[in-house]
Amino acid sequence: MKKEPSNWIALLVVLTAPLLSVIDVFIINVAVPAIQKGIHATNGQVQLVIAGYLLGYASFLITGSRTGDHLGRKRTFFWGMLSFTVFSCFCGLSNRAFQLNAMRFLQGVSASFMVPQAIAYIQVLFTEPKDRSKAIGYFGITLGIASITGQVLGGYLADTHFLVDGWRLIFFINLPIGLAALWATHVYLPETPKQDQQKLDYSGVVILTMGLFCLIVPLIMGRESGWPWWSFTLLFLSGLIFGYFIIDQQKKRTRGLEPLIDLALFANKDFDIGLLAAVFHFMMHTSYLLISAVFMQNGLGLSPLVSGLYFVLPGLLFTLSSMVAAKLIIHYGPGVLQVGLVLLMITLLLQIVYFRGNVSSVTVFALQGMYGLGNGLVLPSLLNITLRSVPTRYAGAAAGIYSTCQQTASALGVCIVGGLFYSVLLSSGPNTNYIKAFQYSMGANIICLALVSLLLLFLPTKVARLASTILAE
Repeated sequence: MKKEPSNWIALLVVLTAPLLSVIDVFIINVAVPAIQKGIHATNGQVQLVIAGYLLGYASFLITGSRTGDHLGRKRTFFWGMLSFTVFSCFCGLSNRAFQLNAMRFLQGVSASFMVPQAIAYIQVLFTEPKDRSKAIGYFGITLGIASITGQVLGGYLADTHFLVDGWRLIFFINLPIGLAALWATHVYLPETPKQDQQKLDYSGVVILTMGLFCLIVPLIMGRESGWPWWSFTLLFLSGLIFGYFIIDQQKKRTRGLEPLIDLALFANKDFDIGLLAAVFHFMMHTSYLLISAVFMQNGLGLSPLVSGLYFVLPGLLFTLSSMVAAKLIIHYGPGVLQVGLVLLMITLLLQIVYFRGNVSSVTVFALQGMYGLGNGLVLPSLLNITLRSVPTRYAGAAAGIYSTCQQTASALGVCIVGGLFYSVLLSSGPNTNYIKAFQYSMGANIICLALVSLLLLFLPTKVARLASTILAE
């Protein structure tokens, strides 16, 4: 009789999904200048390299999660990983901005199908609370490793030239990892039962994707084109589409169908406030990573590798402070996040003051570390704060909505705050002033953090009582 594979080996297999998906966000940030030069892209086109990936990811995240329920999680994971690997190679083969952005969008769509299966497998494979907590801990460690690895690899490979331009290697590196993951999936990953009771809301996916597309594209390309009529038309159209999407989802729920998003969740005040706070925070965080990488290379004259190494300490401190925050938040609630937000605002303010042409490496290193420390107190705990009072029967849907908003907000951050950065550069004329552009964009990020802090003031200060109520349901 064939011995069943270890659950821990299966966990190792599925963790390749969040590893690759997160690496492919961080690895791009440091390599943006090299990519822009390699494909002769405009500022708006290179912003889409990041935003397009996030747009595809956000649009299909809920669908990807439910596809695993309907078709089986092993099958969905396998085809998601295969598609991600193939589109990664197509990204590396791209010669024009349009080709790269189209492949990045499809790469993001692929990620939205494989990553939710990793989260679901943790619930399926580990039923004991102790083992599940340990597995979730490994999931968090994987995200931390991916963020550090992505920044360093992006810097190293962008400086490397082995047969092809170095920036292409940041996409081709997914090929051996993807092939190994596909083999391990076939051998070690068990299939889960299919659930065919409900049909997927395909029309909801199409409507949501169209709305996000009409919102993201004009915010990026409209600025660079001088805000032509079509940019305002698409923005107006996005509002109409989102309005229709809400009506469509409500009608489906009334008819007993399964909508893409259950609007009943938005009757929960804590969930609404936490979700809005998450939007502003992820706008800040993703734009910060992009702008910092570009500023260090083009503004401070650092090499891609050195720039990437400056992100190692914040990655390590983020992991440590997030572990501490997980324990403190049980007793102190949103106060833990407020401390992190204050630390982040002080950090960005100090960067505005000190990040100039003559800044020392010690100062850059220390302030980057402070950012990681503060963000670790906020980012992981924000998920707990948002979902803490959601009834357990809505837990899966709420997590899907949170993840979708997270990716959408990240794309908006690249568009809006990143757009401000490039707008200031454009207005600087021939003598490009990266310092001024960095200061304006960090000022915008401080405003985002202040809004997050303000929103958290409307939440209860204690978590323990609410948590015990949820567990009792």
